[in-house]
Amino acid sequence: MSLDAETASGDNLADKDLAANVESLSLTGAEQKVEKQEAKKIDIVLHATGSAPILKQKKWSVDPEKPISAIVKFIHKYLKLDPEERLFLYINQTFAPAPDQIIKNLYECYGTNGKLILHYAKSQAWG
Repeated sequence: MSLDAETASGDNLADKDLAANVESLSLTGAEQKVEKQEAKKIDIVLHATGSAPILKQKKWSVDPEKPISAIVKFIHKYLKLDPEERLFLYINQTFAPAPDQIIKNLYECYGTNGKLILHYAKSQAWG
C-alpha cells in the first residue's frame, strides 16, 4: 500500500468521524430544543365565578400537554370540595371546554397576553 492510499483511507475515516460528530451535534441541538419546549409551561389565570370559593393564588404554570380535566381535578382538590360537588370550568367567560381538550390547544386558540384565562364555578354560569 502506498502512502497516498493510506492517506486517502485515513481521510475517509476522518470524514466519516466528522460526519458522525456533525450528526450527533445536530441531534443534540434538536434534543435540547425539544427539552426546552417540554419545559415551557403555560400560565393560566383562575377566576372564581358565582358562589365558588376564591383561590389565594390565581396564576399557575401548567404543563401544556395535560387535559383540561386535570385543572378541574386540581381546583376540586385545592378547594377541598366534596366528591359529589360539581365544578364547571369556562374559557374567557364564554364556553365550557370538553374535559379531554389539551391545555396547549386551548391556549393557542384562546390565550391572551401570554395567559389562558379560566373561570370556575360550582354551578353553571355561561354556555
